[in-house]
Amino acid sequence: MKITVYSTTTCPYCVMLKRWLDEQKIAYTDYLVDKNPFAAQNMVQLSGQMGVPFSTIEHADGSTEKILGFDRARFAAALAVGK
Repeated sequence: MKITVYSTTTCPYCVMLKRWLDEQKIAYTDYLVDKNPFAAQNMVQLSGQMGVPFSTIEHADGSTEKILGFDRARFAAALAVGK
């Protein structure tokens, strides 16, 4: 499983999401779209918008789940936290 988080330096929900992932000991790659124009462009292509946090979860079966915002329940289900 590969997790990518697109965030900004000033977004409180981005901080909450990354803190939660850290607490769950889940590895992820973080791209700061306010400092990296290439990552920002990639995020817009994937999501169709500019809202953060935006995350992709690439599963072992090849499927990709896209999550806009920090929806703790959706992340827990997608990552099977606690299972």
